[in-house]
Amino acid sequence: MSGSPIRILIADDHYVVRMGLVALVETEADLQVVGEAADGTQAVDLYKKLQPDLVLMDLRMPRSDGVTATRKIRE
Repeated sequence: MSGSPIRILIADDHYVVRMGLVALVETEADLQVVGEAADGTQAVDLYKKLQPDLVLMDLRMPRSDGVTATRKIRE
């Protein structure tokens, strides 16, 4: 591995899906999960706080869906 790992935020309302994605990402030395969100609102808040390199976003989540959350992140 060269340089810093790619920092990832995972956003999905299903706990089991998040855990599966975390387990998958952790198998790669150059990837690092820096946060997990259970809804779109939490995803936006964590994005602003953590500034990850990549967000894996579910499209259908409570409070704020993934599309709306992505729009807010891009603002």
